[in-house]
Amino acid sequence: MSFPTLWRKWIKECVCTEEFPLQRGLRQGDPLSPFLFLLAAEGLNVLMKATVERNLFTGYSIGVQDPLM
Repeated sequence: MSFPTLWRKWIKECVCTEEFPLQRGLRQGDPLSPFLFLLAAEGLNVLMKATVERNLFTGYSIGVQDPLM
């Protein structure tokens, strides 16, 4: 997937720490995993709504009669 330059710039500006190697993670089936996923998804939802309100993102449709995503 290739993201536009502006999106990559936004992502890089959100990262305020140095890179670090991933050595540990949550096990599959960990009870905390769904909560962390929802937390990240909710944050992305808020950011997407803000970009739509500022007309920085207008959405797209896959087919002629499909709803705008």
